[in-house]
Amino acid sequence: MEHKENKPKEVSENIDENIRYVEGLFENCGDIVKRKFPVGINKDIWLYVMYIDDMTNRAIIEDRILETLMIEIKKTPPEEGEFNYNLFKELVDGGITTADLKESEDLDSACTEVLSGNTLLFIDGFSKCIIISTKGFPKRGVSEAETEVVVQGSKEAFAESFRINTVLIRRRIRDTKLKIEQIKVGRRSKTDVGIVYIDDIVRPEILEETKRRINEIDIDGILDSGYIEQFIEDDYLSPFPQIQLTERPDKAASALLEGRIVIIVDNTPFVLLVPAVLTSFYQSSEDYYQRWEIMSFVRIIRYIAGLLAVILPGLYIAIAVYHPSMIPTRLLFKIAESRGNVPIPAVFEVILMELAFETLREAGIRLPSAIGSTLGIVGGIIIGQAAVDAGLVSPIVVIIVSLTGLCSFSIPNIALVSGFRLMKYIVILFSAILGLFGFWIAMLLILIHLVNLKSFGIPFMFPFTSSENMSDLKDTFFRLPLFKMKKRPVFANSKQKIRLRTDKRKNSVRRK
Repeated sequence: MEHKENKPKEVSENIDENIRYVEGLFENCGDIVKRKFPVGINKDIWLYVMYIDDMTNRAIIEDRILETLMIEIKKTPPEEGEFNYNLFKELVDGGITTADLKESEDLDSACTEVLSGNTLLFIDGFSKCIIISTKGFPKRGVSEAETEVVVQGSKEAFAESFRINTVLIRRRIRDTKLKIEQIKVGRRSKTDVGIVYIDDIVRPEILEETKRRINEIDIDGILDSGYIEQFIEDDYLSPFPQIQLTERPDKAASALLEGRIVIIVDNTPFVLLVPAVLTSFYQSSEDYYQRWEIMSFVRIIRYIAGLLAVILPGLYIAIAVYHPSMIPTRLLFKIAESRGNVPIPAVFEVILMELAFETLREAGIRLPSAIGSTLGIVGGIIIGQAAVDAGLVSPIVVIIVSLTGLCSFSIPNIALVSGFRLMKYIVILFSAILGLFGFWIAMLLILIHLVNLKSFGIPFMFPFTSSENMSDLKDTFFRLPLFKMKKRPVFANSKQKIRLRTDKRKNSVRRK
């Protein structure tokens, strides 16, 4: 949504007045290319062209606009006052050999089009301007996904170009019901934001709510999809993500077929998927590309790993400090022996190692990929071993912290991992104060928070807290075969719940 504080400036019939206005807006802008020149048999009609250098396709401007305009346009002696209109129609209807052009009477919106990479054309004596689509700014091509790597499946990832991202989705869903509504958000950045959905599958109330939240954003600039996420999420105080981010076009297409909405933001390779529930963050694209048995096994491992990433350090503190009798005797002697020379309490020992691990993780992300991975492995081994040899920490704590980190890496969504990282310290705090009683209080508080969360009206813990039918449980802790998942999940319109209409496997030779 484009916000304007003043009344729009209309295009004047006097070309010099229009030029003074637009050049005043673009004063001291050295990247603006502008030219005023005459056309016609007698060179008596003045035209003016403006565009931004390197944001446009110069071949279109030079071959299809300037060259065409410089050719003497055939004319018959019209009545007085009609020539400019005839010239305008001749240019629009056939003089400019490109399909994507439009007329505008608003100078402010025309300047916004120039900032988007289009070309502005004025004709003297006519109170409209022509906007010619010539976008051609530098952009990164389609590359491989980096944060959502899969063994089997598409390697394509979204790019920073808005139009490339829409094309990647269109390639996968060739349906006229696929709609892409494009608006501008940001008073100064005027960032292109696309709301993508399948018209007959999406829930109308969720679509309207999404549009309302985006239209209410009033900020100077939107530089990344993370801006939109923070403005439209339900509970900003929650550490858990209520909107799913993805850089994979196949995952976005799958979400659309489930009835969800995809939000594309220009200049970022990550799109937003709404609504989102907890189970959707555990799902990976390749879960549906490989056999259901192995992927169900892998998904169960992910859920267990996610639970351990939250509870393991706190559970160790609660048992080792307050309830050592719960530990088997031989193991208890080993732990006591390893902690004999450690000068700090177990609570601070765990927190020290957790913070060291977080620092290593952050350092590995900021460094180049080859160096970062090496630093993470070598740094972890060296620091862990040095801390044990120095008697600062015990070996069991190094094992606990390392296992916790490995479990967090098993979750396929980095936003959910970040939420678990924060919750881990809540569990540690309660466990350090109250032991196992505090541990269970912390787990209960986290569970209550998750149950109360919603994403665009959909319960975050769906389908465990509520379910319209049992079919939604077929894609949670485990994944049933694709031919068993005949219905779309809760996100879809109730009139379009069926996605698999026939089970051809019933007639196959293997099923007889």
